[in-house]
Amino acid sequence: MDGDRVEIDGGIMEGGGQILRVSTALSCLLGLPLRVRRIRAGRSQPGLRPQHLSGLEMIRDLCEGMLEGGEIGSTEITFTPGKIKGGTHIADTKTAGSVCLLMQVAMPCVLFAASPAELHLKGGTNAEMAPQIDYTVMVFKPIVEKFNFTFNCDIKRRGYYPQGGGEVVVQMSPVKELSPITLTERGTVTKIYGRAFVAGALPIKLAKDMAAAAVRCIRKEIRDLYISIQPVREPDDQAVGTGSGIIVVAETSTGCLLAGSSLGKRGKNPDKVGIEAAEVLLKNLKHGGTVDDSLQDQLIIFMALAKGVSRVKSGPITLHTQTAIHFAEQLTKAKFTVTKSEEEDPSKDTYIIECQGMGMMNPNL
Repeated sequence: MDGDRVEIDGGIMEGGGQILRVSTALSCLLGLPLRVRRIRAGRSQPGLRPQHLSGLEMIRDLCEGMLEGGEIGSTEITFTPGKIKGGTHIADTKTAGSVCLLMQVAMPCVLFAASPAELHLKGGTNAEMAPQIDYTVMVFKPIVEKFNFTFNCDIKRRGYYPQGGGEVVVQMSPVKELSPITLTERGTVTKIYGRAFVAGALPIKLAKDMAAAAVRCIRKEIRDLYISIQPVREPDDQAVGTGSGIIVVAETSTGCLLAGSSLGKRGKNPDKVGIEAAEVLLKNLKHGGTVDDSLQDQLIIFMALAKGVSRVKSGPITLHTQTAIHFAEQLTKAKFTVTKSEEEDPSKDTYIIECQGMGMMNPNL
C-alpha cells in the first residue's frame, strides 16, 4: 500500500464505469494517486471494457501519468497523474463503446489543462446505456456551459452497435475557474422539438413513424404546444453501419432543457421507439425539476469543482447521482446536501442538490 494513494472501491453503489470516470478525472485534476479495486464488480462482464480502457489511456496521456493494470477485464488499476497538458488526443474504443462517456471523463480535466485541447473520440455515437451524441449536443452542452466555459463538438461520423466506427471531435480551451450554477426555476414548457434518425439500410419511413408516434404520445398530455420532430436520414458518408433512434427535447421559459430518447433495434416496432422517448420526456416533465434524469449525475463533478454554491432542482435522485456525489466528496473538499424541495404542489417529487464547490483553480493560467 502506497501511503498517499487514495483507495476507491469500484464495486459499491452504482458499481459501474461511472465510478472509474469520476475518480480518475478528479485524481488527474487534484494530482492524487489512485487505486481502484473491484472495477465494475456488479456487472455481467466485470472489469475494464474497451471504452473504459480507452478513456483511462486518454486521461493518462492528457496528464503524462502512469497507469498500471490497464488491460481488458482488469478489475484493479493504479493511476498516478502528472501535469495536465492540452494538445490533440485520440481515444478509440474500437467497439460501439460510447464516445459520450469518453467525453465525460476527459472534459473536466481539459478545462484545467495548460493549453487548448482537441479530443478525437471514436466508437458509438448512439449507444445503449449512455447518452446519445444528440443529447450531448442538444441538452448537456447548453446547460453545462452555464459553468462558464464553452466547447465545440463536431460529429464527423456516426457509429452504431455493434461495430461503432463513429468519430466526434471536441475542442475546448482551459479556464481559470468554474462559476457555480443555479438551476431552480423550471418555468413553463415553451416548445418541444427533436430528431428521429435512420442510418444505413433503413428507410426514412421508419424515422417518420418514430416521430409521429412520439408526437401522438406527447399530445395526449400536452395539447396546445407546437411540437417539431424532424425525421432525418443520416448521409451515408457520415454514418457507419445501420442504426435508428429518436431524441425529443422540451425547452422551458427559464431556459431549462429536458429530454427523452430511445434507440431502435432489429425487430423493435418504430412506434414503440417513439413512444418510449416521449414517455421518458413526459416523466421528466412531471417531476418538476429543472434537469432530467440523464443530466442530473453529469453535473455533479462540475458543481464539485466550481467556486461557490451551486443549486440544482431535480426529480428523484438517481443511483448514478448518489454515486457521483459520494466519490466527489471522497476526493475533493466539496460538500453536497440533498433536500426534499418545499413544493407548493405535494404531488411533485423534487429535490434540491446543493454543493459548496471546492473552487478548483487552474495553476497554468
